[in-house]
Amino acid sequence: MATGCIRSPRLSAANEASPTTPVAHVYRAVDGTALKAYVFTPTQAPRNGRAPAILLFHGGGWSAGAPDWTFASARRYAELGLVAVSVQYRLSNENVTPVDALSDVCGALNWVRGRAAALGVDPHRVAASGVSAGGHLAAAAATIGCGNAEGEYGNGGPDALVLWSPALDVSGDGYFRRLLRGRAAVEAYSPVEHVRARMPPVHIVHGERDTLTPVSGARRFCARVMAGGGQCELVVYPGVGHLLTRNLANQESDFDPDPVARDDGNARQLAFLKSLWIR
Repeated sequence: MATGCIRSPRLSAANEASPTTPVAHVYRAVDGTALKAYVFTPTQAPRNGRAPAILLFHGGGWSAGAPDWTFASARRYAELGLVAVSVQYRLSNENVTPVDALSDVCGALNWVRGRAAALGVDPHRVAASGVSAGGHLAAAAATIGCGNAEGEYGNGGPDALVLWSPALDVSGDGYFRRLLRGRAAVEAYSPVEHVRARMPPVHIVHGERDTLTPVSGARRFCARVMAGGGQCELVVYPGVGHLLTRNLANQESDFDPDPVARDDGNARQLAFLKSLWIR
């Protein structure tokens, strides 16, 4: 699977228009770098005083991107009734690998659960949303886990997964292997190889002609989740590529998302979370 440098398009002002504004918090500091979590509160107070939460992880091939790439999605989830948290994680370079980014993802999950009362969050209803490389990190937290027993599923990972063009099978990915810089085996960080018998519910949106994170990985992942008795819904849109782009010739940077597929995918993922947690 040739992943290349996956970059998500920046959000336009029109897409970001919303009455909600995030509050920035430092959720951890590593080697003098403060990593931030941008918290959007629900537009309506939850009935029981505690709301579900969703942490959002941007794409960018593990080496590019920023939390504001997920702000538009965060606002949609806040309008649904979730506490939405757009997360900054360390980007790969000569000193940082995706293993470090996964540590940040776990740190963010721990931070939200540890501050559940202050944030108004139900610590047993914490989802992870990931796009492309961010989808890999969210799925890795659910499969490999975060080394503790927090959360409904007992491994410190999320209680639901909402993924968009995720990189779920990286075992044969030379680009990902290079990013690891020999510090870990690729198979050790390939989510499809670590699907557990007890998995959180999963929803995946994918383009049929995605050449960067091929849909075959998502199909294998879903099949293994369901074989273990879990819930996994995979929605595949024909004729589009990575991030549902219509530009099949350049899926790495020149994105032209199909608006019908994009809007349908967003609606389906909102409906998925609503069916789980919003009554």
